[in-house]
Amino acid sequence: MYVESALRTQSGAPQALQTDAADAAADRADLAESVERTMAVTSAVLQDFLDARVRAAAAQSDVAVRLWADLADGVGGKLMRPRLAVAAYLGLGAWRDGLGAGRDRLGGQDASVIAPVAAAIEVLHAAMLVHDDLLDHDEVRRGRPNVAGAARARLAGRGLPERTVSDQVLAAGLLAGDLAIASAFALVAGAPGDSAALLRVVGLLAEGIETTVVGELLDVTGALSSPRDVDALAVAELKTAAYSGRLPLVVGAVLAGADDGQVARLGAVGSALGVAFQLADDDLGVFGDPAVTGKSVLSDLREGKRTELLRRAYAMTDDAGRAVLDEHVGRGDLDDAGAAAVREVMVSSGALDAVRELTRATGLRARELAVDGVPEPLGGYLVGVVDDLVGRGH
Repeated sequence: MYVESALRTQSGAPQALQTDAADAAADRADLAESVERTMAVTSAVLQDFLDARVRAAAAQSDVAVRLWADLADGVGGKLMRPRLAVAAYLGLGAWRDGLGAGRDRLGGQDASVIAPVAAAIEVLHAAMLVHDDLLDHDEVRRGRPNVAGAARARLAGRGLPERTVSDQVLAAGLLAGDLAIASAFALVAGAPGDSAALLRVVGLLAEGIETTVVGELLDVTGALSSPRDVDALAVAELKTAAYSGRLPLVVGAVLAGADDGQVARLGAVGSALGVAFQLADDDLGVFGDPAVTGKSVLSDLREGKRTELLRRAYAMTDDAGRAVLDEHVGRGDLDDAGAAAVREVMVSSGALDAVRELTRATGLRARELAVDGVPEPLGGYLVGVVDDLVGRGH
């Protein structure tokens, strides 16, 4: 979408500007094609790794095979995070290589270097999802049983006490998430490339996990406070943006040999992108179309998830509106009628419009950072990513 828009020029512009714009658009299109080719390699590396782990588990025990198979079944999807890492790696390499203009080459051309690291980022994402679902007591992911749900399904009908079943489900989720974290480091350890850069990537992964855990902790403990008192934006920054936006771009830049300034600029883009992504995701979790997004519009409300949308609804509505929110939000048996009443408060109070404006402004900030601080063709590519992720579902 963004490549197509970039290819259009203004007919009234001077010919030199039209030529420059056309060249830039062509460079971005070339980068997008290179990213997708490398993502095909990444997907193959990821699948080969998971298949190998399932085979290796067969020599250990049947329960290990089942756990690995359940974990592998939940890995994959849109692959947003590994795609960002690949784009940063290839995009910086294309910039320094000048796409044939003869500039010094920074790196970022070897798919065999970035593919296992990008796969590691996706496996790390799977770990975060497995543990997050466990904390949220969710047993379905993307319309299918997740690791915990698969474990419960296997135990159904065996006449076991509920406490025993719950313990087994908890163990499956905890251990599968741990396996995924270890696997992310294993993928990086086995990657070819500069050893110093790969060691730095290991540190970045560890830092990303630590930051995300802090965000997850704030999210969990936020349930003890009123939605009005929870800093949902801080949670979005720490829990989501740190590893979903910043980490992939920084890792790709490090592997490409970027200097500290370039790495910092890409990290800033990723942070803004990640927060905007989470704000949009929380919006879709209440107002989206499940047929389009694959997300329930009841689960966040049933959980009482402390989002910026809910915080603003409490802050901006009147006493009657707060009474409606108190009655319905956080109810495990919330039905469509109750959810509709909550949505009405969010709309009538102005909270929905306010959060959508904040999402737009945060996405705009990410775009500005990409345009001003990231060289082409990567900057233009990232602008397209921002537009696609922030505008999805609406």
